[in-house]
Amino acid sequence: MMKQRKPKRPPIALTIAGSDSGGGAGIQADLKTFAALGVHGTNAITCITAQNPCGVSGIQPIRAEMVRRQMEAVFAELRPDAVKTGMLFSTEIIRIVAKFFSQGRRPPLVVDPVMVATSGAVLLQPSAIRALKTELLPLAAVVTPNLDETEILIGRKLRALSDLPVAARAIHARYGCAVLVKGGHLREGANAVDVLFDGKQLRVYSSPRVNGVSTHGTGCTYSAAMAAGLAAGKSLPEAVAAAKRFITQAIAGSYRIRRHFALNHGAKRRAGSQPAF
Repeated sequence: MMKQRKPKRPPIALTIAGSDSGGGAGIQADLKTFAALGVHGTNAITCITAQNPCGVSGIQPIRAEMVRRQMEAVFAELRPDAVKTGMLFSTEIIRIVAKFFSQGRRPPLVVDPVMVATSGAVLLQPSAIRALKTELLPLAAVVTPNLDETEILIGRKLRALSDLPVAARAIHARYGCAVLVKGGHLREGANAVDVLFDGKQLRVYSSPRVNGVSTHGTGCTYSAAMAAGLAAGKSLPEAVAAAKRFITQAIAGSYRIRRHFALNHGAKRRAGSQPAF
């Protein structure tokens, strides 16, 4: 009698982020991304938001101690292969997360430094920015700032694509972590360009810009896809390349929900291909 093979377990990823009641960003976007890429998603919720595609009307942070207990519960039985952070909101939560990841051997950490929503809502208390910079970023495998967040991290404006490599090198020099500076909000050229610097090599990732679509949750989805790639054992450059393809497909496949657009996290599957990992 032929012995049955045990199925290989899927990679596990953890997202530490806020909940989006509109389902387009935050924990909801991260878990959709993990599922689409064949990764088992776990989560530690940092904040509850009253939110829809038009904006954020309320934020209720979770007690920092409860955030720690969620992380401990996940690591106790479902130790993740990679982790990402999103909206952390307060100094207390950042410090709890930083302390947790500074102890012992931890999986690679993708830090999406969520500071301001597309709608303009403040998602990180000003007093918490220092803790993010000094306590969390040095622990990151990679940090993934958009243009506004990059400007806060380096203290100067970015006006052209030629500024991205300079900014990436500056962030690495200041905080000691690899960085992917996302240039999608720059309206220069026909492509959305991002720059990765790991302290040794500078890499550029480019994809055709998708016009006519107003999206919500792209940063969350992009960083979650990177975490999924790292969880599957990919190198950082490989994980970024796969995540760039995934977010481009999700934007291009966006669908209408009422009068808004929503990212299509299942675009790759609906096209008939298998999850990337």
